[in-house]
Amino acid sequence: QVQLVESGGGLAQPGGSLRLSCETSGITFNLYTMNWYRQAPGKERELVATIVADGRVDYTDSVKGRFSISRNFIKNTVFLQMNSLKPEDTAVYYCRAQSVIASRQYWGQGTQVTVSS
Repeated sequence: QVQLVESGGGLAQPGGSLRLSCETSGITFNLYTMNWYRQAPGKERELVATIVADGRVDYTDSVKGRFSISRNFIKNTVFLQMNSLKPEDTAVYYCRAQSVIASRQYWGQGTQVTVSS
């Protein structure tokens, strides 16, 4: 059974930091591209960050220089370090695993991030 379990969300002040984790099980982790998405109230789900197995990363423009995605192949976990948080970063954050060899993808249940003073 495939599971993606996010954690680390919560309330942060503007300028603060949070670190999200997404622990995976049931997949061959190195055969999946990992993404972080977010969805704010009333908005469409947005791709935030991507990391492929060879370590290449990509970010949406609004988080470049503030967010950092990484992955741990021993723990089968992907992380999103979020610094210099802004109120507009408030959203539910989801991780996604996308197979590089088949048309399969899996989603986590989401974790709420709220940035407010």
